[in-house]
Amino acid sequence: MHKYPSPHTPPPALDPMDRTRFPVDEWGLVEDYYSGEDLGVTETLFAVGNGYLGMRGTPVEGRDTYAHGTFINGFHETWRIEHAEDAFGLARVGQTIVNVPDTKVMKIYVDDEPLLLADADLEEYSRVLSFRDGMLTRELIWRTGSGKRVRIRTRRMVSFAERHVALMTMTVELLDGDAPIVISSQVLNRQDGKDEYHVRSAAMGEGTDPRKAESFDRRVLEPQFKEVVNETRLLLGYRTAESKMTLAVGAEHLIRTENSYKIFSEAEDDSAKSVFRVDAREGVPIELDKVVTYHTSRGVPVRELVDRCRRTLDRVRVDGVESLFERQRELLDGFWDRSDVIIHGQPEVQQAVRWNLFQLAQAGLRAETQGVPAKGMTGSGYGGHYFWDTEVYVLPFFTYTTPRVTRNALRFRYRMLEAARKRAGELAQLGALYPWRTINGEEASAFFAAGTAQYHIDADVSYALMRYFAATQDWDFMIREGAEILVETARLWEDLGFWRANGDKSFHIHSVTGPDEYTTVVNDNLFTNVMAMFNLDAAAKVLAAIHERDPEAYERIARQLNLSDAEVDSWRRAADAMFVPFDPELGVHPQDLHFLEREVWDLDHTPDDQRPLMLHYHPLVIYRFQVLKQADVVLAMYLRGDYFSEAEKRANFEYYDPITTGDSTLSAVVQSIVAAEVGYHELALRYFYAGLFVDLDDRHGNASDGVHVASAGGIWSCLVAGFGGMRDFGGDLTFDPRLPSEWEGLTFRLRWHDSRILVELSQDKIVFTVTDGEPVRLAVRGEKITVEPGAPREVPLDGQGNRIGGNVGTLPMVAGKREDGSTITSTVPRTRLDFGASGPAAT
Repeated sequence: MHKYPSPHTPPPALDPMDRTRFPVDEWGLVEDYYSGEDLGVTETLFAVGNGYLGMRGTPVEGRDTYAHGTFINGFHETWRIEHAEDAFGLARVGQTIVNVPDTKVMKIYVDDEPLLLADADLEEYSRVLSFRDGMLTRELIWRTGSGKRVRIRTRRMVSFAERHVALMTMTVELLDGDAPIVISSQVLNRQDGKDEYHVRSAAMGEGTDPRKAESFDRRVLEPQFKEVVNETRLLLGYRTAESKMTLAVGAEHLIRTENSYKIFSEAEDDSAKSVFRVDAREGVPIELDKVVTYHTSRGVPVRELVDRCRRTLDRVRVDGVESLFERQRELLDGFWDRSDVIIHGQPEVQQAVRWNLFQLAQAGLRAETQGVPAKGMTGSGYGGHYFWDTEVYVLPFFTYTTPRVTRNALRFRYRMLEAARKRAGELAQLGALYPWRTINGEEASAFFAAGTAQYHIDADVSYALMRYFAATQDWDFMIREGAEILVETARLWEDLGFWRANGDKSFHIHSVTGPDEYTTVVNDNLFTNVMAMFNLDAAAKVLAAIHERDPEAYERIARQLNLSDAEVDSWRRAADAMFVPFDPELGVHPQDLHFLEREVWDLDHTPDDQRPLMLHYHPLVIYRFQVLKQADVVLAMYLRGDYFSEAEKRANFEYYDPITTGDSTLSAVVQSIVAAEVGYHELALRYFYAGLFVDLDDRHGNASDGVHVASAGGIWSCLVAGFGGMRDFGGDLTFDPRLPSEWEGLTFRLRWHDSRILVELSQDKIVFTVTDGEPVRLAVRGEKITVEPGAPREVPLDGQGNRIGGNVGTLPMVAGKREDGSTITSTVPRTRLDFGASGPAAT
């Protein structure tokens, strides 16, 4: 359930976090006392990862925990989708991310008493996730039942420098008296149902919430290898039962202490451990380093992966643990130098913004050969799948700050092309059709109406490709791989659509679903049509540019793809004639051809306990109404803002805002951007805060399943494109700022072509500085300027655009007349609670 269900109801305070527990720190998330009431949320908030490997913020002791989780990008199991009623072309094989063996556990016993946070007498407690060095640190003083006081400090880090490495350290010191201390460092296969106490794990929980991962009722990880080396190195290897992916995990330990100690180690099929038994003396610390490594493959034998683990651990042992910490700080210094966004005079907002940006680093910086899953590697939500969210919400951040990440993500889509071609063929289409949700390139959504029917994903991928190309001018990638994506997606659109003569000849696309999953399988969905138009036009223009720039490359592409000039011309004609629905009476663009004929869902009178709608109403009930899960036309107006007039943007926003539920975390950030553009500055800020704290304040009630990575990416777009007013339509960099009146200023950084730009925005001016590279040409509210390196260019601002206070209004603005003269009404559908044992309740 939403924490704040109404899309127009602001949270009770600007800063919703409990600052007695989570004090403000602009460079970290700090927790000052332990609570077991929100374990799932805090495990997500304090997770660490690098884009390849992710570890949830579970306690080092292993208990108490909501959902143990260690995940590797792309490492998944497959399973046969059982359809109640089968049909040709339905998705056949499901894919779910695997909870890989957990290496986080380092249990502590003092006088044979275990440390369990839920029961421990804690004199001091602090946990910090540092954004500067990517370190999760916890410090506490524990008073045992026998009265001894113990200081314990732990650190956990997933390395950005060493993609396959995570590092954990522990320091234990007796403050009062001597005592035997035991540290049991473990590796546990939790995926197959056992934790350290041999209790069935709830990490892959079941339920009817489609946002959660599927659970398995069988063994997933088949043991293939186990070994203990010199008592301090543990090695385990596995192969998944169905997908046949392979994995090896290794853990190396180094203990430093002047206390006497013994080590005992063992390895079994589903666990391994090194136990350190120490005769600890007061004031004599025990320091234990645990270096772990994971290597995975789609088919490399487990023993080869074990060898890779050995080599990785050997290298880290030679280089030293401290060098890992130093390299981590260096890499993150570079990340923040490229990516930081500063909100002047707003420390609470600054902290939340940096948490969101740090989540993008953790989700994507070292993803490399994989994409960016919807939850990163912070949880099992959505089964670890990749969606179009990445291209539309996440990649813009990397395109303008760390374009290497975007290039890798687009190459990941390029490697999916063969599967996308096959999928298009299954649906009787030419070209390629990218899946709505996937890990291995095949469609994994069993619900085709809100899944496969979202053909717009082809255009989303092409759109991200073109934004990357405009920002980088990466001709090498475009010629070798990008052009092929554009060709195959354009072929899909030209084949899927059809021509119709309605006075003027027009091009239509039927039976598709747009981003709004509350309206499915419709004709001429506006978002799909305007994005397909972009895709077709971009493909034709890029091929023409390649032909002019490198005729040999063009001939090679044409020969390999069996491409003719006539086919390219057909794309241009389809783009030029694309039908875009418009209602002249209301002055708005219908979301689809028949959208305005439906009744309106009265969200203002929908009970809070019936939200989100998808968990309380049958899809057919929802489909019959004008009600949106997420922004659809509004998103189109942001992505294709050069297609719509200012008047159309405002009219469309005012129409759709009151019927958008916010049931999707993809919505608030886009609504904020467009609200700022059309003048609703208060609403823009409110939507921004809704997105900013979506996980930190658990506003959708499912932060326990993992970070909403797309929303985090959208926060950057809110700041840079919404309040900063940055656009790059047609490859031209432009700015039209909308700084909130409550803010002193906003500073952000961009990479454009081979130059780096510092942008400093205040209420009365915007200043550009090229900090590296060549001069940059851009425009501010129509005024073209050139910014020379090292010479700041100041542009005065006459205000921050049009200002409209309050909300857009209520549902009567939406209701209207159909063509036959009947009135469109607003209502709330009945639920099962409205019916008693004897029939419908009285009305």
